[in-house]
Amino acid sequence: MTPKIVLFVCVENSNRSQMAEAFARIHGGPGVVAASSGSRSSGRVNPRATEFMKEVGYDLSTHASKSLAEFDGVEIAVAVTMGCGDECPLVKATRREEWQIPDPKEMPAEDYRKVRDLIEAKVQKLLAELG
Repeated sequence: MTPKIVLFVCVENSNRSQMAEAFARIHGGPGVVAASSGSRSSGRVNPRATEFMKEVGYDLSTHASKSLAEFDGVEIAVAVTMGCGDECPLVKATRREEWQIPDPKEMPAEDYRKVRDLIEAKVQKLLAELG
């Protein structure tokens, strides 16, 4: 069986999509290849995202911020845009979802954690639907 590529896209690829990729790696198993990118990639992962993912046992410092262009022509099973609406260019994918998740980069720590936990719950639900 060929693994399914699940791509998470936000504007900067520094917070939300990075955490979603991490949770898909944690919970996805061998049938899922998790990836993330940004429509206007910042070129770095937010240190706060690294800090808050460390709290749940994941080392986000191994990730890099990636441009959406890296996935041009790649067959994507599921593309999830994360609150960036029209700013995310179309990605060729079998399935598309838009998750209205606020960007946590300027949020207080407690609210940042809530966004992190919301992303984890949504990723787990998506993965369960993929079977």
